[in-house]
Amino acid sequence: MEQAVTKLAVGALIVSSLLFGASAQAQNYPTKPIRFIVPFPPGGIADVVARVMGQKLGEALGQSAVIENRAGASGTLGAGEAAKAAPDGYTLLLTTGDFTTTPTMVPTMSFDPRKDLIPITMIATSPLALVAKADGPFASVKDLIAAAKQSPGKVAFSSPGNGTINHLAGEWLGIEGGFKLLHVPYRGGVPAATGVVTGDVPIGVLSPSSVQPYVEAGKMKGLALLTQKRPSFAADWPIISDSGLAIEAALWVGLFAPAGTASAIVNRLDTEVTRILQQQDFRKRLNDLGTDPSPISQAAFVERISSDAERYAKIIAQAGIQIQH
Repeated sequence: MEQAVTKLAVGALIVSSLLFGASAQAQNYPTKPIRFIVPFPPGGIADVVARVMGQKLGEALGQSAVIENRAGASGTLGAGEAAKAAPDGYTLLLTTGDFTTTPTMVPTMSFDPRKDLIPITMIATSPLALVAKADGPFASVKDLIAAAKQSPGKVAFSSPGNGTINHLAGEWLGIEGGFKLLHVPYRGGVPAATGVVTGDVPIGVLSPSSVQPYVEAGKMKGLALLTQKRPSFAADWPIISDSGLAIEAALWVGLFAPAGTASAIVNRLDTEVTRILQQQDFRKRLNDLGTDPSPISQAAFVERISSDAERYAKIIAQAGIQIQH
């Protein structure tokens, strides 16, 4: 009996010390630089948001932020690295919602985004942009629809990769408009934008941050933002509802931690990011990048991921997209 009591006491002491250690770690966090993995190439929306947020968050936490681009496999390569990192708050994932909302598109992922990542907070949202080569054949959405209906499956559009929200938004455009486009995937938003500028593809479905420099330089024209309501940062852009199409396709950028990360660390990060998003200078920087700040609760972020997944699952089925294996 004494031995049993002693074992219970020792066990309780071990559990208590572990809990105390975790609590102390969270309370002292952070004590070294924080690594932010961006699972896409430099220049895309996730990358540019990561760099401005990383600087601000590093200042708020008193540590430097290291941005690492780990592109490949439609974002799942870098995300998998983040998901398998030590859950100590020193490796975080800053990404768009592609693979979290369309996991069936990449069934061979080495991790489960719903189980292996903790959504911390949404940072920004941006409606996707339908763009065309400046001296190309399409001056409007009307021109595009006419050509696509005349040559089904032959008008090509670029996206940052198979299974991305951009890809599915292009399919959604065809479903709403009653035509079929040819999808041409690239390895990131910047290469996909370059493909439009060089004329390799006539149109692209891309983030405003990827296309704005080309639009301003006169090398690309914006046909429409794929939204029903004009965002605050895009007064001069047409929106897709002007063409009578009921599409609402936006990219969000969010912050995630590996599963098992202490709730105190997650809450600290959520609090600091939310505070930064209230700062007027930071909000302007996001607007200049073609995004709107979008601070929402963790529960609302989880719900957004779920609702997006449901919406795009329907598009995958309607478009007859073949799942990768």
